[in-house]
Amino acid sequence: MKFSRLTKISILLAGFFFLDKVLAFIRQILIARQFGLSPDLDAFNVANNVPDLLFALISGGALAIAFIPVLSEVLTKSGQRPAWVLFSRVANLAFLVTAGLAVVVALFAGSLVRAEFGIAPGFTAEQQHLVIRLMRMNLAATLIFSISGLVMAGLQANQHFLLPAMAPLFYNIGQIIGVTIFSPSEGYRLGGVTLPALGLGVEGLVYGVILGALLHLLIQLPGLLRYHFKWSPSLGLADAEVKKVLRLMGPRLVTVFFIQLIFLIRDNLASRLAAGAVTSLTYGWMIQQVPETLIGTAIGTALLPTLSEHFTRGEGQAFSDTINKAVKVLFAITMPIAAAFAFGSRPLLGLAFDFGAAGTNLLAWVTAAFMLGLFGHSLKEITARSFYASQNAITPLATAGGNVLLYALIGFLLYRPLGAPGIALTDSIVFTLEAIVLLVLLMRSGRVKITFGSSLARGFAAAATSAIITILGVQFLEPRVHVLLSGTLPMLLGFGVGLLWVLPEVKTLAKL
Repeated sequence: MKFSRLTKISILLAGFFFLDKVLAFIRQILIARQFGLSPDLDAFNVANNVPDLLFALISGGALAIAFIPVLSEVLTKSGQRPAWVLFSRVANLAFLVTAGLAVVVALFAGSLVRAEFGIAPGFTAEQQHLVIRLMRMNLAATLIFSISGLVMAGLQANQHFLLPAMAPLFYNIGQIIGVTIFSPSEGYRLGGVTLPALGLGVEGLVYGVILGALLHLLIQLPGLLRYHFKWSPSLGLADAEVKKVLRLMGPRLVTVFFIQLIFLIRDNLASRLAAGAVTSLTYGWMIQQVPETLIGTAIGTALLPTLSEHFTRGEGQAFSDTINKAVKVLFAITMPIAAAFAFGSRPLLGLAFDFGAAGTNLLAWVTAAFMLGLFGHSLKEITARSFYASQNAITPLATAGGNVLLYALIGFLLYRPLGAPGIALTDSIVFTLEAIVLLVLLMRSGRVKITFGSSLARGFAAAATSAIITILGVQFLEPRVHVLLSGTLPMLLGFGVGLLWVLPEVKTLAKL
């Protein structure tokens, strides 16, 4: 089978995303077995929120996605040298803004944590103090990411995806060093070798994050050299292209703030539940992100530069056809995967994380609730990028704002009666609704025509088939074979048989 260039890029990204998720799972398994569902681990997970917000607002999400279409346009019309001047100016500005905001966060960390509408009002005073200390340490990684995230965007705009795809692997390697060397009081044994142990506890995890951020940046620097990058020590606030990036970034910045605000709301609600609620949501979200990243993020990342080029060149039909095929592929593949994970992951969760019977049961329910939103999250990767490729950031801003309000309302109603799974269910409901609204607005704009045909019915049939086979497989195998087999075989078989319903869409994937 001959693959299109876009499909090859998607496969490359999916491959590296898969390796990244493997390392992330190894990291999380090591952390879980070292700290369990403990108050310290809850504190560590909550402490990441505000530094992650800064990164997402500036270089990781708001600026990077707003930056790629403009940088692609400059590359197409003016060439590489003007593009790197624009890159330098935006990177310089991003670093200075991040540094300033990091100082503000460090100074007001106590209020951010303890306030009733802060990130952890339900924690004990001791936990809150730990969150404050870890949050301040995390800001060092945020500064590094302020540059590394833009380097990634710059290389992607040059249609170079290899090093940006490798960078998250090195980020995870740094964190694994943190959990295996910096944190433990007794060294891990690998064969006949005993690793050094610095005994830094949960603070060692943060040092691992900082090391990972540094490695994330360093692995991408050769790509800048390959494309003859030359740094320009200026801000260029009067430059037309810089202004264009900032104009496009403005709505996107508020959009990303809304998205990140959902994580703050999630942990605010979870901090009021029993110990372990925050960590179960963090792990359930991570598990849902495996298929979402391999499918939705991989395809969305590969699509953005191509969609931007179609828009710049006025190729309306190609723009529409690309989105139409991507949406049908996403629905066909995510539905059976979500069903298999939702109904078959419990045995593997118990084996991997060893949270005990109650903890494993909690994590299984949280994971199942998150999986209900797999298609919605994956679809949003495409629909939001379609608007950004069209240099329209207002529409995603409006839907993201509505998303926050809906999340707060539904989350408040569900978190007490359903606990942590209720918060995960809230996530699935609101993000799926937002993705559908964005898709409808794309279609009503006249730029995109979606023709599902029989894909919709076959996608639901694939999900039902996957669920039934997975459930029956787990019930049959769990009392008879090792948990590794009873946890993997039913899901693989359920997904594989379910996939037979959507073979036309699988073939379409090769022609994206």
